[in-house]
Amino acid sequence: MLRHKYVVCVVVGVFLSWNVIMYYVLMSRHPRTASKLIPASMELDILDIGIQNQLRQNLALLTKLQSLRNETERNPMPNKPGPMVLPDRKGDGSNLGKVVLPVLMIACDRVTVSRSLDQLIKHRTTKEQFPIIVSQDCANKPTSDVIQKYVTSDNVIHIKHPNQSNFELNKKDKKFVGYYKIARHYKWALDQVFFKFNYSTVIIVEDDLDIAPDFFEYFSATYPILTSDPSVWCVSAWNDNGKNGMVSDEPELLYRSDFFPGLGWMMEKKIWLELGPKWPIAFWDDWMRYQDQRKERVCIRPEICRTSTFGKKGVSKGLFYEKHLKHIKLNDKFVAFTKKDLSYLSKKNYDPWFTRQVYDTPEVTVAEVMSGSKKHLKALRVTYTTKDQYKTTAKKLGIMDDFKAGVPRVAYRGVVSFIFHGQRIYLAPKQDWQKYDPKWT
Repeated sequence: MLRHKYVVCVVVGVFLSWNVIMYYVLMSRHPRTASKLIPASMELDILDIGIQNQLRQNLALLTKLQSLRNETERNPMPNKPGPMVLPDRKGDGSNLGKVVLPVLMIACDRVTVSRSLDQLIKHRTTKEQFPIIVSQDCANKPTSDVIQKYVTSDNVIHIKHPNQSNFELNKKDKKFVGYYKIARHYKWALDQVFFKFNYSTVIIVEDDLDIAPDFFEYFSATYPILTSDPSVWCVSAWNDNGKNGMVSDEPELLYRSDFFPGLGWMMEKKIWLELGPKWPIAFWDDWMRYQDQRKERVCIRPEICRTSTFGKKGVSKGLFYEKHLKHIKLNDKFVAFTKKDLSYLSKKNYDPWFTRQVYDTPEVTVAEVMSGSKKHLKALRVTYTTKDQYKTTAKKLGIMDDFKAGVPRVAYRGVVSFIFHGQRIYLAPKQDWQKYDPKWT
């Protein structure tokens, strides 16, 4: 963009300079000298011709300038812009350093989108720092009418996915058509956020999420980690094992996770520049969990979720909702994360601490955990060495037992941390663990 502005300035400078020069050239001819060579009437004709030529040249320059301006507006430079920062409007420095973090809400045909929007508007500190963009698919008019009510009064931007065509799928895959449409919508919506609106970071939510009172505080505080630690590629508000009774009463606890959680998450434009060109046609969240995309990078996730879902019905047909999702605990205590030192989450600080925390914990069997015979200890560690052993133990202790690209949900370095009957449990591989096995799926 700076380069385009520079070119425009140069053209304007040349234009003005040329006019000034030609003015003096045309007007500086000595009338008495000229009258000795040609009649006055002819001199006026020559002057008129010169002026007409100059006007034509001016028009050509103006046309080029307009063309350059139009090209700049159509194709803003896809450079690496710095983060948008609020201006210090009060003059007291209170806004300095507050990065603008837009919220992109993915919506379709739920008129209950108002429930999510009401909470976002209620809990955001300012609409300038946290603008809301609702991207709607499905062309559902009742839902569109609900969203429109927020546009003028609450600084909400409503955009609509233009492609409503159907996918031609074979009989076996037709039941998954919703996942194809969601992936297509995500691709379009994220392109809008990063290339049309030109934001450098985005918080992504869906239209069936409740949010915690410190939702925006959490993302504001973790933003510096996301942008400074190259091993972190997202921040998520979600803990897959965050059910009531399976999390501690410490809402300030945050972790690194090799598993991509989603369900309220933040990423930078540089990640989208990497993912967007190869975005999948369906099942985008599972696709992100493969090593080809993850590349050993991690997400920051909380002990207690900062989002929960009320969307029982959707493309997944309520899969896991009754058994799992509706039991997720949503944090209700505000944590002033921006006033806390979160440098412990950087890889160089976190890994040594985490390794000691896990492997200095006494090792026990799953039977001992379930019996409560070691209840006097603050934490316990259960070891697994095979996929089946992990799944069996996970089912007994009540956590999710599936893998995505070989990674257990919420795991970091193979370790899954949770609470069982009030006691911290680490379900962990042996200490010499090296990497995930993608065949564990």
